[in-house]
Amino acid sequence: MVYYTIDQLARLIDHTNLKPFATEKDMHKLCEEAVTYHFKMVAINQVQTKICSELLAGTDIQTGAAISFPLGQTSIAAKVAETEDAIKNGANEIDYVINITEVKNKNWNYLKKEMEEIVTICRKASVLSKVIFENAYLTDTEKIELCTIANIVEPDFIKTSTGFAPSGATFEDIKLMRKHTKETVQIKAAGGIRDAATFKQMIALGATRIGTSSGIKIIQSLTKEVENGEISI
Repeated sequence: MVYYTIDQLARLIDHTNLKPFATEKDMHKLCEEAVTYHFKMVAINQVQTKICSELLAGTDIQTGAAISFPLGQTSIAAKVAETEDAIKNGANEIDYVINITEVKNKNWNYLKKEMEEIVTICRKASVLSKVIFENAYLTDTEKIELCTIANIVEPDFIKTSTGFAPSGATFEDIKLMRKHTKETVQIKAAGGIRDAATFKQMIALGATRIGTSSGIKIIQSLTKEVENGEISI
């Protein structure tokens, strides 16, 4: 059992608005909420990187750009260019989607090269890298193979889902990913995490970052559970 303050739990949340119709006004709202609740990051589509990085300048809230989102079906060169452009425009975290077609082709060398190129760019720029598996479309064997590649390349995080697939994060996937990945590679759970009970269970199973658009609701609910300034998970 681990004890957390509300602020420590808020700092595990990537506050998310990845809707294709999100406006500039929505980005202002997202960033204001992230500052108010002291979330770790705003997770946004790559094109909104500049505005969010400017809105968050002078704060400790990160700007997280989603790359090749949500399908992952672009070339390595395209993902590299998108990543470099996001960093140029102020992104300090990158969440990219793997090429799922190449998983189905069992082209593990391609996927390793893709991960290496993006992680290397991020590492050189002191930017966190997160690799989105999109587990809804993968078998357990495929997930484990990707974990094995991550153990070699060592991105900062591997991540369950985009939130746009038929299903998002599951407890079983967090267990599997934590079991097959070295401790230096962290786990991000995302997709369908909408309440405090699910949030706490994901943390208990080994996730150290949670992507959700329900962060405010979750933190408000957790605040009611506080005893002596802390919550046990």
